[in-house]
Amino acid sequence: MSKASALLATLTGAALVAAHGHVSHIIVNGVYYENYDPTTHWYQPNPPTVIGWKAAQQDNGFVEPNNFGTSDIICHKSGSPGGGHATVAAGDKISIVWDPEWPESHIGPVIDYLAACNGDCETVDKASLRFFKIDGAGYDKTAGRWAADTLRANGNSWLVQIPADLKAGNYVLRHEIIALHGASSPNGAQAYPQCINLRVTGSGTNAPSGVAGTSLYRASDAGILFNPYVASPNYPVPGPALIAGAASSVAQSKSVATATASATLPGNNNGGGPNPQPTTATTTANPGVSTTLRTSTSTSTSAQVTPPPTGGNAQTKYGQCGGSGWTGPTACAAGSSCSVLNDWYAQCV
Repeated sequence: MSKASALLATLTGAALVAAHGHVSHIIVNGVYYENYDPTTHWYQPNPPTVIGWKAAQQDNGFVEPNNFGTSDIICHKSGSPGGGHATVAAGDKISIVWDPEWPESHIGPVIDYLAACNGDCETVDKASLRFFKIDGAGYDKTAGRWAADTLRANGNSWLVQIPADLKAGNYVLRHEIIALHGASSPNGAQAYPQCINLRVTGSGTNAPSGVAGTSLYRASDAGILFNPYVASPNYPVPGPALIAGAASSVAQSKSVATATASATLPGNNNGGGPNPQPTTATTTANPGVSTTLRTSTSTSTSAQVTPPPTGGNAQTKYGQCGGSGWTGPTACAAGSSCSVLNDWYAQCV
C-alpha cells in the first residue's frame, strides 16, 4: 500500500477499520457534546475545541499490555488534554457514545474512572492524575453476555453515573473498553482508554484517593491475560477496587440528544451553554436503535476523500480473518497479513 493510500485508509477509519473505535460524543441531560475524533481532527490545522483528549489514535487503535506501564495507557497514545470541558452535576448520568460500531468479536469489560485535576484539566499534567474507579462491568452470568455486548446493544453507548456525593471540582473521566478476543495469549488484550474533561458541581464532600494511570494494570493481571472463550467465565474486572458505594454499572439505556453544546473554555464556567436548536432523531427499522443527526458548529473542515480499493473480498487491516467458526474473509488487504492470536481469533495486522 502506498503512503497516500495508507493516509486515505486512516482518514476513512469508520469504513475501513471496523475493528476499532473512539468515543465520538457524550450526552448529558439530553445535551450533546462533541468529543475528539482522532480520525479527522488529527489532520486539521485548526480542529474544533472539544472536551476530549487528543490522542495519536488515527487508526482507531489500542494500547497493548506491554505498554501498560507507560504514559500511553493514561489517556491513550500521546494523550494530551482537551481544550475545553463539559459541566455536569454530581449524580448526573453521562451517555458515552462510540464510533464506529463496536465489533461483536471484541468482547470484554467496560470501565470508568475519575481523577481530580486540582486546577484546570485543560492544562493538567497527566502523570499527576490519580484515578479512582466509579464503575467496572465484566461478564454478566445472568444475562450471558459481556459489558461490551451491552454497549453494542445500546447503540454503542455506555451510561456512567457521577457519584452523587462527589466533591465539586474539575475531573478527567477515563472511560475504557478492554477487548479480550486475543487475551488468552500474552500481550493479546487491547485497551481503548478515552479521556474527557468535566467540571462537576454540587455540595458533596467525597474526594476518593486513586492511583496513577500507569499503575492501573499489569500485563499479567488475571483480567488482562484471560481466556474468554469458556462457558460462563469467572472474569475478574482488572484495575483497583470500586470506590465505596459504587456499583459495577447503572442500568443501561440509550440516550437521545435534544440540544447541542460547545466545550467550555477554562475560566469560563458560565459558557458553553446548550444550543437552542435541537438535534433531529430518527429511528431505523430496528426499534431498539436510533441515530441522532447533528449539524457541526465548527468552521473547520476536513478533506473529502474517496476510499481506496479494498482488494475484493480481502479483510481490512485489524479486521478478523480467521478462528473457530469464522466464515468471513481469510485473506488480508495489501500491507497486512493474517496473524493467529488463538484458536478462536485471527486478525489482519
